[in-house]
Amino acid sequence: MSYDWKKEYNEKTTTQKEAVKCVKSGDRVYAGTASSVAYGLLDALWERKDELEGVEIQSSQAFEPCAVYDEYEENPFSINTYFVGVDERKMYRHGKPVRYTSFHLSQAPVWVTQNAKPNVCFFEVSAPDEEGYMSFGPSGVSCQEILKETTRKIGGTIIAEVNPKVPYVLGKSNKIHVSEVDKIVEYERPIMPYDTPESDDIAKKISDYIIAEVPDGATIQLGLGNVSTAIGYGLMTKNDLGIHTELFNQPMIDLIENGNVTNKCKGFMDGLNVYSFSLGTEKLYKFLDKNPAMYCAPFDFVNDPRIIAKNKRFVSINSTMSIDIYGQCASECIAWNQQSGTGGQLDFVRGAQWSEGGKSFIAMTSSFIKNGKRVSKIVSSFAPGSVVTTPRSDVQYVATEYGCVNLKPLSIGDRARALIGLAHPDFRDELREEAKAHGLMK
Repeated sequence: MSYDWKKEYNEKTTTQKEAVKCVKSGDRVYAGTASSVAYGLLDALWERKDELEGVEIQSSQAFEPCAVYDEYEENPFSINTYFVGVDERKMYRHGKPVRYTSFHLSQAPVWVTQNAKPNVCFFEVSAPDEEGYMSFGPSGVSCQEILKETTRKIGGTIIAEVNPKVPYVLGKSNKIHVSEVDKIVEYERPIMPYDTPESDDIAKKISDYIIAEVPDGATIQLGLGNVSTAIGYGLMTKNDLGIHTELFNQPMIDLIENGNVTNKCKGFMDGLNVYSFSLGTEKLYKFLDKNPAMYCAPFDFVNDPRIIAKNKRFVSINSTMSIDIYGQCASECIAWNQQSGTGGQLDFVRGAQWSEGGKSFIAMTSSFIKNGKRVSKIVSSFAPGSVVTTPRSDVQYVATEYGCVNLKPLSIGDRARALIGLAHPDFRDELREEAKAHGLMK
């Protein structure tokens, strides 16, 4: 008698309300990442808030409305995260317990096995294929396989939230079988669009400086933000690009459809767009569905600097919140306030420079306006509580709207001069005086 996965699927299918009854006080519940969060199960869990204590919700970069994150009074849930997104930041700002762990995304399995150790996993997944496999979706591959294994080892419970709107992504460690889950719930909902920030004239100026340094045949990695958007569309002047990136986003689809991306010159995994998670519109999620040119793989593969370096002419482009005149990047905090996460910035900065003909860029506006006052992003020293995401010894190119400089060959004093030249003119004299006062310049 042959195995009938459909029968097992039906036997395991239940309601959200019934499924979350397995959660007990003190449990550690993994809920998802970015565009792959099991919101239906989280909403059902919220309905049990009055009978639960000490339940930890594990998520990163969540951004959709959800009571677990949006209700601040009498909220019994705490958050454990490795990257603070819109929802996790809400909890931070309202003084609710958020346990943030800093690590490079290439080391994600360490967080799962030594920190998170969930005894309940909520996985939002696609509808099953003809063999009974369900895809982890646009952002679920990041570390779901190791989460599944870890939860199984400690005798935990795995619940699949099947959403037919979730694309079936192809790649490495990208699926889970009906036989591997304990409970199944069906919950159809569109994935909330994550709109690509529009670029402005300043972002386009920064883009122009960087695009001039990108050769045809480069393999690219882009981050989030309006500067990255401008760079993404600026790359439409280039040919035979490849993609190996932590985040796959909207500009990359346009580069592919426009013919700028061919992936034929990478020298590693030619023909494939390699990524770990994706954020975008419905168009992006439809583009990912069963697309053989898309290869979604876990962070410990995609972000491994040794893997990155196998691609030729690798160009990594990331942003930072602030940079000091030594060249250190504070990319995740504003003083004591955690704004995002360590992420994969240093993974890609290093991997790009280890690549044959590779380059890494830190791209940012020179200043921003706060409460009607201009504030410099280039500083003589960081505010107390700030942390360094990328050390000065790793930073290569830095670009603002005032130019692009390779810091790598420069002495400390010359670095300070170069970075001051990239600062907004309103702050250059002050920065020079501070550099001189500390002996960095004469």
